[in-house]
Amino acid sequence: MDQQVKEISPEDVQAKLEQGEQLQLIDVRELDEWNAGHIPQAKLISLGLLPYQLDMLDKERPLIMVCRSGARSHRACEYLQELGYDVTNMAGGMLAWSGEVAK
Repeated sequence: MDQQVKEISPEDVQAKLEQGEQLQLIDVRELDEWNAGHIPQAKLISLGLLPYQLDMLDKERPLIMVCRSGARSHRACEYLQELGYDVTNMAGGMLAWSGEVAK
């Protein structure tokens, strides 16, 4: 069963951060990708480790998932939705991100 995954544009994520919103941004890429550059407010939980690190997520708050192009984060969204999380995929991933990048 293919459920709809909510999407948000990188521009909207950036605007929310600039307005001071405390977002729960989760980057599901691998460590070397993360080290090459990530959104400063994001937390790294690689996709393969997600099932083992659910305690790092606040189920009471919406999540925004990020990866390189949007495919892995889409899979993460499907997985978390099934567990009852309010989760949104950042469309286009880091390839589409034009905001600040931390290394």
